[in-house]
Amino acid sequence: MRLTRAKSLIGLDVGTHSVKAVELTWSNGPVITGFGYAELPSPEAVPETVLDLLRDNDFHSRRVVTSVSGRSVIVRYLTMFKMSPDDLRNAIRYEADKYIPFDVDEVVLDCQPFEVEGIGNLGSNEMRVLLVACKRAIVDEQLRVLAAAGLQPELVDVDVFALGNAFELAVGLDPAAGPRVTALVDVGSTKTSVNLMRAGVSLFTREIHTAGSTFTTAVASRLGLANGDAELLKRTPGEEYERVRHAISPAVDDLASEVKLSFEYFENQFDLGIDEVLLSGGGSRLVGLEQDLGRMFDRPTMSWDPTGDFPIAAGSVDVELLNQHVPELAVAVGLASRIQRHR
Repeated sequence: MRLTRAKSLIGLDVGTHSVKAVELTWSNGPVITGFGYAELPSPEAVPETVLDLLRDNDFHSRRVVTSVSGRSVIVRYLTMFKMSPDDLRNAIRYEADKYIPFDVDEVVLDCQPFEVEGIGNLGSNEMRVLLVACKRAIVDEQLRVLAAAGLQPELVDVDVFALGNAFELAVGLDPAAGPRVTALVDVGSTKTSVNLMRAGVSLFTREIHTAGSTFTTAVASRLGLANGDAELLKRTPGEEYERVRHAISPAVDDLASEVKLSFEYFENQFDLGIDEVLLSGGGSRLVGLEQDLGRMFDRPTMSWDPTGDFPIAAGSVDVELLNQHVPELAVAVGLASRIQRHR
């Protein structure tokens, strides 16, 4: 497979537990031409871990998209008077003061008008606008890490929106199914990201701080184990399955309750039902979680593959390692999917 003239882009997902990198190259569609995964021993080890990951794996590009998340990132869906893109960019700084808990001078702001067919409640002179704000110090730190690794940043995205981009690229929209509402629920190590999508547009996002590490802590506490041993037992419970399931049950209930609150808010706000729930993230691999959440949500709930049926350049990619970590790659794939807009 000749890819020398094609453009490539790396999606770099720096989590709290691990670093994932997926390189997509566009050759009549997306091809996975690079992949790397590395455990993250501590937050301070991010620069070294990124460097090692790039050195130890075969990537064709140094162009990269990364992302931010957490309490320093604010996402708001606004209703504003219709205006030109230039006027919107000027007005958003004044509007942002009403919606973000930080000084406007301390943040990086972005905004985007959007439309969703079939959702009303807008006046003839109004439009919907997505506002995103992130503390500038967080973005600067990301850029510093990328520069130290010799990477060329194309943009800095937000985790929850990368989820939506991965879904569009890997699953796509089925015209025969009509305008369905899909809940993307990514259970990571320290947070669970929720993105509610309809017709390719994100209508609601939220981060919930109950996730995989919460399950580990529950196992450690209830079974009297060290965190490292609890993590191993959580991943492969074997004959201890019932004890582990009992230990984590309250944490799973808490997660389900928080996600259901988001669903109820969305359904009341838009008068729309949620048709399906797609799970991803390392925490989603917990044995029995898919079935438990499906029962609690009372709607189809399943895991999905963010790598879709993309061809893989086996000479450059450790396919076995990639397959081991597929549930954790939704954000990285979504970041790399920006290759569509840059090719």
